[in-house]
Amino acid sequence: MDWYDTVFELIDMRSFSNLWFWIALAVTWSSASHWVLGVPWDMAIRARKGQNAQAMTDFEDMVRININRLLYLVQESGLLMAGITAFLMTTLVLLGFVYDSEFAQALFLLGFPLLLVWGLSIRLAQRIASRGWTGVALIKRVQTHRLVIQVIGMLSIFVTAMWGMYQNMNANILG
Repeated sequence: MDWYDTVFELIDMRSFSNLWFWIALAVTWSSASHWVLGVPWDMAIRARKGQNAQAMTDFEDMVRININRLLYLVQESGLLMAGITAFLMTTLVLLGFVYDSEFAQALFLLGFPLLLVWGLSIRLAQRIASRGWTGVALIKRVQTHRLVIQVIGMLSIFVTAMWGMYQNMNANILG
């Protein structure tokens, strides 16, 4: 067996039967629920405990910095990003579900739910900026957003697992 075969055996393009895909899926959703609006969740926990005022100030500052960054990015290049993302998602749908590319299916099932999270994060950032939430109210909104991210992640993992099992059963039956 040569080097080329070894690499492609390790990085199998049949994604749903590949351990690396499932590790990447788990790490992606774990990271998405830990970094809410770009702020690590442990900062929210420390601020929520309320043992020192500095923790709350740090949390509010991190949220403010990240939502300002996010809103600037959306304002300056949001339309371009939306167009490119729509093109990429359409390409993945066509390659994956029309032309039956399992790799494109896997990328779509990983990326589409993250787009939902991205959209909800932008919406929350706009609401925080316009309403000026601080303190406990801010923590409550971020905590609710984290819960929504976790629900989307669980549904995404479930749907991906079901589709992956279906694809693996078809591959075993047909091939």
